[in-house]
Amino acid sequence: TWDPWGFGESTGNAEVDNPAFEGRDGQAMLDWVAQQPEALTDAPGDPRVGMVGFSYGGGIQLTLAAIDCRVDVIVPGIAWHSIETSLFKNRTVKSGWASILSNTGGGHVDPHITSASKTGISTGLLSKDDEEWFRARGPGDLVDKVTVPTLVVQGTVDGLFTLAEGITNYESFRSRGIPTAMIWFCGGHGTCLTDPGDPDRVSEVEQAWLKRYLTGDPSADTGPRFEFVDQHGTSWTADDLPEPDGSVEVTGSGTLALKEEGGAGPSTVKPKEPDVLSGLVDGITPGPATNSVDVAVDPGRFAGTEFALGAPSLSLTYSGTSPAGDKPTRVFAQLLDESGTLVVGNQVTPIQVTLDGQTHTVKVDLEPIAQKLSPGKKLTLQVVAVTPAYATPRLGGQITLSQIHLTVPTVSKGLTQR
Repeated sequence: TWDPWGFGESTGNAEVDNPAFEGRDGQAMLDWVAQQPEALTDAPGDPRVGMVGFSYGGGIQLTLAAIDCRVDVIVPGIAWHSIETSLFKNRTVKSGWASILSNTGGGHVDPHITSASKTGISTGLLSKDDEEWFRARGPGDLVDKVTVPTLVVQGTVDGLFTLAEGITNYESFRSRGIPTAMIWFCGGHGTCLTDPGDPDRVSEVEQAWLKRYLTGDPSADTGPRFEFVDQHGTSWTADDLPEPDGSVEVTGSGTLALKEEGGAGPSTVKPKEPDVLSGLVDGITPGPATNSVDVAVDPGRFAGTEFALGAPSLSLTYSGTSPAGDKPTRVFAQLLDESGTLVVGNQVTPIQVTLDGQTHTVKVDLEPIAQKLSPGKKLTLQVVAVTPAYATPRLGGQITLSQIHLTVPTVSKGLTQR
């Protein structure tokens, strides 16, 4: 273990697992490890290397494995694909997490991080320079250069690096025939407000993966390629990330007042089990909104063996106006669970809208979810004006949603209860 740039006792500024900074540090450490008498080496200067870590410690694995062939196996936990698609989703700043992350280096962060945090929180946007700086930090396209066995660990309630980030990385590995698997657990950069299931499961899978690909034990059982936990704490497995074999489609309409009051959260539900992040993220976790346009997702459609698995697709045909201002115009979409008290996966998605009085249509993929569907129980789509997860957009005026079309992908085949 080590302190990266800007953390703990290390000097310098945090550079977001940049290959030219943290990546080079990782290479220097491999040089040092190879010289130690207790190190197993595959060749002179080439130590046998497995990497395990979460968040920032997940991102560095993707970076280092992409630039140094001495890494033999990685287990990146709750990592990201791109800072642009995670912290700046649909060109909207995650102000809650931006505020938290800009302070995690104890003040030893690159000036671009401080600048992006300040402007993002105040305006909801990034300067062009800051946006380019984050885009260059990757790993992004570097993921396509990773060629070692990789276990992707992602959190179903992660509000920072959502399931979409892990799916993108996983699909890169699968498309190139890299030995890979993926497990989703109720955790990550977020608080688990449902049954988390087996608390030891992720560790068990990680250890099996390392036993197989680091120690080279062919008898090690790494299990199915894909596994996830539902809201009841039950784990399900499949031979691969399932393609939808069905869908639920609903339509609706309504008018939304663009105001601060009645926004989506923060959630008032507390975790069922002790949660190290709950105190940190309580204030930025989405909850049910009172100022919203609601559309019920057909409760009669579910047979009890189906799952909403993947990214729902949302289309909005709308018109609206708002006062002039510097902030962007946005609305947000989320799904409430069958109780109506929880946002599914704590996930909310920003949507760019043009409020010039004309009619427009916008189509977006919502954040991926993993939810068991119950017969006779409904989900509810909410389109809202504000959420504590993202920067406050321009308010005032209203938006009329003349047509809302939601498609929720479902999976009913190929899943096995663990």
